[in-house]
Amino acid sequence: MKVIMFVTKKTWNGLASAASLALLLAAPSAMAADTLLSSASLEAGTGNKTQMIRFGLQSDWSARWFASNGTHLSGYWDATLAQWRANQYRDVAGATQNITDIGFTPVFRFENDSKKGFYAEGGIGFHRLSELYNNDGRRLSTLFEFGDHIGTGYVFDNGWEAGMKIQHFSNGGYRKPNSGVNWLEVKASLHF
Repeated sequence: MKVIMFVTKKTWNGLASAASLALLLAAPSAMAADTLLSSASLEAGTGNKTQMIRFGLQSDWSARWFASNGTHLSGYWDATLAQWRANQYRDVAGATQNITDIGFTPVFRFENDSKKGFYAEGGIGFHRLSELYNNDGRRLSTLFEFGDHIGTGYVFDNGWEAGMKIQHFSNGGYRKPNSGVNWLEVKASLHF
């Protein structure tokens, strides 16, 4: 008996988002005793007439470089799933485009040795988009994109983190058009 299942892009995006949310909600209890996952995050961003929401799971690096005066350089791996909503698809006011973004980014972070308080960070990662971005006069010609960011924030004593970052998506110029997408994002994380 052969069964064929058809899943629309909208259904698939909804399932992927629901699965990611379930994983994020289960992660603190499932990984509390394990060191594989260090935190979970929720980010929201806007830019170029596009909004974005992103869920992420992070794993801290054990390495510490340039340790001095209670601070050091370290970092983490950041695995993310995001949904973009463009509001001027193909330069038509009111026309929308929904894109799913799966990303993986190594992030360097300058922080206190306690991993609490203020930090500054930056990273360049790899992202795979579900379709080509074409919005507000900006186009990306590839589904594979680089995402680089710089950011700052604060980690509270109770493990919660609040941050802000500026991010840019581009294919690095290996195919045209490549006008890029820019984001201003806010972030909330819970460290396990």
